[in-house]
Amino acid sequence: MVYLTSWDDFVERSVQLFRASPEKTRYAMKYRHSEGKLILKVTDDKECLKFKTDQAQDAKKMEKLNNIFFTLMARGPETDITEVTGKEQTETHPSRKGRGRKQ
Repeated sequence: MVYLTSWDDFVERSVQLFRASPEKTRYAMKYRHSEGKLILKVTDDKECLKFKTDQAQDAKKMEKLNNIFFTLMARGPETDITEVTGKEQTETHPSRKGRGRKQ
């Protein structure tokens, strides 16, 4: 079990671990409210990677990691993940003028 201190290193090694054995790799997260800590864990039963944080701003990073894993699981482990960003989730809606019904 390895606690990584660098977020970028954790993401890189987690993706490598998933690509090496996609059938066995698991991803889990645990939030401890009493301590205010979020723990992310990626394992394939041979290697276990963990990242621990107490920063609220890391929630966006965790969301990005979820998007990366969802993409790898849906499209396959050989998928290029450089296109995966958090911006894919939010669509820009045209601004609405007025408050009445749309006619």
